Amino acid sequence: MQLLPRAEATVRAGHPWVFDGSIRSQNRDGEAGELAVAYDRRDRFLAIGLFDPDSPIRLRVLQAGRPAAIDRDWWLARARAAQVRRESLIATGTDGYRCINGDSEGFPGLVADRYADTLVVKLYSTVWLPRWGEVESVLREVFAPRFLVLRLSRNLEQAARAHGLAEGFRGAAGGTVVVFREDGIRFESAVLRGQKTGFFLDQRENRARVGGMSCGREVLNVFSFSGGFSLHAARGGANSVTDLDISAHALEAAERNFRLNEDDPRIASTPREQVQADAFRWLEESQRRFDLVVVDPPSLAKREKERAGALRAYRRLNARAIGLLRPGGMLVAASCSAHVPKHEFHRLVREAAQRSGRRFEEHWTSDHAADHPASFPEAEYLKAICLGFG
Repeated sequence: MQLLPRAEATVRAGHPWVFDGSIRSQNRDGEAGELAVAYDRRDRFLAIGLFDPDSPIRLRVLQAGRPAAIDRDWWLARARAAQVRRESLIATGTDGYRCINGDSEGFPGLVADRYADTLVVKLYSTVWLPRWGEVESVLREVFAPRFLVLRLSRNLEQAARAHGLAEGFRGAAGGTVVVFREDGIRFESAVLRGQKTGFFLDQRENRARVGGMSCGREVLNVFSFSGGFSLHAARGGANSVTDLDISAHALEAAERNFRLNEDDPRIASTPREQVQADAFRWLEESQRRFDLVVVDPPSLAKREKERAGALRAYRRLNARAIGLLRPGGMLVAASCSAHVPKHEFHRLVREAAQRSGRRFEEHWTSDHAADHPASFPEAEYLKAICLGFG
């Protein structure tokens, strides 16, 4: 295929996606998962990637600049490089982390997460369906899981059946709920039916930061889900932790995670409260005060057209959270909405702080953890900011 000039420049700059409207011509129709070669206007090699006729992202680039043989050895090299980048995690008492983060690590439309002895692989693109046997063997060789679970995004389920694939354990079946460790704290992951691959691994570093800030503080965890921030806060010496979530299922998961850690006296002795309520309404109506508030909602803008509403919601949430802080209190605000850029989210939280009329200082900002690398703008979704108030 040949690309339009602007797409050529984008690929040369390292972007891994070629959209359908960027293709000048191609010699024939392609099938999902086929290797496709892109040439520039002078018929010189530009890139090779996986062809996806079912997606606006028509070519998912694997290698640009120089030709390469995309074979099992190529995939092995990419998987081994990803494993090496995560070696430092093992020494932290952590056996729950992302092993491969999709396009940013040479496996477009695929993520693989480890939970103790179980590897959960989730596919988001049809390009992997005809290649599953090869990629499964590579993942087993490099990461050596005892159990391997295949998960499929909803739009792939019908196409997967045509390839004889379905969600579930591949080979030996393990437990549907797996207990793993994050910085020594135990959590459960529902590897077959849980959100994403069973747990929100991407906030691990921010949870550790909150743990380090919590000593002697009363902590409110808004959109608490399975209690990750609360457990780290309790181990960090919080005076109390309050989980706020609208989902009874989420609060039950948090309760189970606390029970998993009853052998830790710091966690077991921390007073806890669970509040099942709509977070927006509860924050508006509550008269309580806290020393540390964590606001980590689910994605509020899954599509570009939802961005304006998400910005309003983030302003409302964080303004009210600031209003619940005692003097000396801390706000940790996070966003996982890819359509809200980092600079825009940080700015709106700072503006909410300014409008509060309170004196404040910025302590830190963060984005992607080391096991969730983002090598191009569209892959960047996670960001957080911490402010302290007088």
